[in-house]
Amino acid sequence: MVCNLCPRKCNAIRDELIGSGFCKCGEKMKVARIAPHYWEEPCISSENGCGAVFFSGCTLKCVYCQNYEISSENNGRYISSVELSEKLKELEQSGVHTIEFVSATQYVDKIIETLDIYKPSVPIIYNTSGFESVETLRKLDGYIDVYLPDFKYSDDTLAKRLSNCENYSEIAINAIKEMLRQCPNLTFDDNGIIQKGVIIRHLVLPNHTKNSIGVLRLIKEHFSDSVLLSLMGQYTPYAKAFDYPDINRKITPREYDKVLDELIALNLDGFAQELESADKSYIPQWDY
Repeated sequence: MVCNLCPRKCNAIRDELIGSGFCKCGEKMKVARIAPHYWEEPCISSENGCGAVFFSGCTLKCVYCQNYEISSENNGRYISSVELSEKLKELEQSGVHTIEFVSATQYVDKIIETLDIYKPSVPIIYNTSGFESVETLRKLDGYIDVYLPDFKYSDDTLAKRLSNCENYSEIAINAIKEMLRQCPNLTFDDNGIIQKGVIIRHLVLPNHTKNSIGVLRLIKEHFSDSVLLSLMGQYTPYAKAFDYPDINRKITPREYDKVLDELIALNLDGFAQELESADKSYIPQWDY
């Protein structure tokens, strides 16, 4: 196949197992972990967890990614759409509240193929970096119940330096607008589990509270009360982050409080993570 699924528009040649594009992924899906996952937002995980499918490869490859072994090094094992559909059944039968596809952009066509074989009755969540093309998202219309995009940067210079991408903020805004077109209304069941809608995540980086405050203001300006915001304080230096002095530490309580104050001032609804979450023990074990 010739791939232009993500905003990089690599025009990459992808054979069965490897590709020439930025993500280096082939046509066949590759996964690093399929298992219940308990550390998402309460309305996603609750007591029984979400059934998380962590895909190998990534279209962004942030230098500080805590999933670096799978996102940048592409570790994992190959799986067919039929096999994945059986795994989704197993997850559903285990009692998970939701099923979540994590960093799946490079395999969107195979995700659709899988859900055409079997679509679980629990909500399907698409967990993404926010670096998405509107054309690719349109393919997912009707397949995804909840979008869980990151909004990483208001500072495009920072985005270029840490995630090697151009025009991140504009791309993320347009992508989230399409997600909201598909899933415009936040709905929950009687147990508080999200059924439809969009939750935007933002990870606060050390030394870059101005970037975070800019993100919150963009969310308020463009999406206001249509989404929930999940503010994340879990940043821990990892992977290539040690080579970048400005992000080679955890965030301080003062930095986090500064961003929290802005969140409160803007009256954005959602979640705020505790700083105790900044621990490597929360990184999943990749069992492939």
